[in-house]
Amino acid sequence: MLELDKVQINFDSKGLWVLNIALAVVMFGVALGITVNDFKILFKQPKLLFVGVISQFFLLPLATFFLVKLIEPQPSIALGMFMVAACPGGNISNFITQLAKGNVALSISLSAFATLLALVMTPFNFHFYSKLYEPTAQVLNTVELDSWELVKLVLLILGLPLVLGMGLRLRQEALALKLSKLLKPLSVVVFIAIVIIAFLKNLDVFNTHIHHVLFIGIGHNILALALGFVVARGFKLSYENQKTLAIETGIQNSGLGLLLIFTFFNGLGGMAILAAFWGIWHIVSGLLIAFFWSKHKTVAV
Repeated sequence: MLELDKVQINFDSKGLWVLNIALAVVMFGVALGITVNDFKILFKQPKLLFVGVISQFFLLPLATFFLVKLIEPQPSIALGMFMVAACPGGNISNFITQLAKGNVALSISLSAFATLLALVMTPFNFHFYSKLYEPTAQVLNTVELDSWELVKLVLLILGLPLVLGMGLRLRQEALALKLSKLLKPLSVVVFIAIVIIAFLKNLDVFNTHIHHVLFIGIGHNILALALGFVVARGFKLSYENQKTLAIETGIQNSGLGLLLIFTFFNGLGGMAILAAFWGIWHIVSGLLIAFFWSKHKTVAV
């Protein structure tokens, strides 16, 4: 059996282009629902902004690094963990927050700001921690990752759709709202379909190697959810905001992670399988925790 680090996921260049477009459309649909007021809400409550940014872009990548040092997974799996931790929050976090009876306005505002901040922080965090851990640094040396190319792709996939979507919302609000209702479900369905097709093309690979990432992916996601909740609690935020911060930290844009993996690492086995599993599992864990929180109205001390 081939070592996991040598397994390559079968995903051709045509499929990669479609994945690029689908993810950009998803982000455009999300941006149509974002207004300048969403950013103003955060700046009026700097404590919420500070805690959200610290939890997602500083503590989660750092905690992931220590988790990797502790369990010492295969290098490609460790790279997948660093990639997922470096990505901004997933676009379903707002929906999960609503189900969990969290602060939806805060969730939307943090998602918007996180997407903006991710233009810089996603490439930085991934490159920094991957280089800091010796086994993953060796893998990076073999693929010759161009950091500027990584930044450019993140700008193209996140930055451009964000600017265009918010611009359209500002100028044509009625049209933007109609498009948002249409594009969000459509683009997500297309994106999921692409991921499913990728799975079907590599069914043998996933069946053979999924056990390598199963418990790591679940444990990593639980760590992210718990981290967001504990940090928010430590800063004495309301119970509603604690739930929101947990979801924003634990629901990551693994679709972006997969795209970067296919683009720069040719679908390196452990990375792609970990990110793909996370993309499925965080929906399951998010729905489970939302159901639990929606039934429990305990107020944190």
